[in-house]
Amino acid sequence: MRQKELAESLAALHVKGSPLVLYNAWDAGSAKAIRQAGSPAIATSSWAVAAAQGYDDGESMPFAFVEQVVARIIGAVDAPVTVDIEAGYSDDPQVCAGNVARLMDYGAVGINFEDRIVRGGGLHGVDAQCARIAAIRAMADARGVRLFINARTDMFLGSGVKPPEGMTETKARAAAYARAGASGFFVPGLVDLSAIRELCNTTDLPLNVMTMPGLPHARELADAGVARISYGPAAYLLAMEAIRNAARDIREARQAA
Repeated sequence: MRQKELAESLAALHVKGSPLVLYNAWDAGSAKAIRQAGSPAIATSSWAVAAAQGYDDGESMPFAFVEQVVARIIGAVDAPVTVDIEAGYSDDPQVCAGNVARLMDYGAVGINFEDRIVRGGGLHGVDAQCARIAAIRAMADARGVRLFINARTDMFLGSGVKPPEGMTETKARAAAYARAGASGFFVPGLVDLSAIRELCNTTDLPLNVMTMPGLPHARELADAGVARISYGPAAYLLAMEAIRNAARDIREARQAA
């Protein structure tokens, strides 16, 4: 029952025009700090989770290890937790659903699920990605938990594609992913305000964007209809910079003594 309530709570936080701002965590300690700062939900960053354990992003971290980190995070906070599962660690819809089920066993109530072909290039075809979303939705619904599936497209992330190029396909993917059972639509790499507003106006799914150079101010994003703003690996990078600076200062102080 608690997991069902947390899933409903996470979904309710996604309101067009009043974005949920998520400063992404990478371990139990960072999750606790973010929760103590007042965040109503905790989201992981796959890049940061992997980097914190010495792995590269792109499903190079063993999934069993991901499970351990997620379990520790969920056990450390009294808030909904949504997990960046990248592309599900498989091309097979049922294997993806099984992997998500393993995270739900620990209490996860949301996922980020991307359409990038991790070990290859480009994006999964729309039908293939919809089959994977539908399998995850069917699995979660069978458990009686309305898992928040934040369907991510990498149309604009690292691809060199900029609006208006790619917008027709992006809108088509949003509509198809919604029909397959997605709860939200995540478009990292999109920073053009007019394109963001266009997507908000043409999809019923709450739109998620990610902070990066060129992204408009939060107030402008809210006015455009954005429902979620993610910081991705920003918190981890800031923490590591602080540690490097402190370690350097200590070393230089000792050398000068």
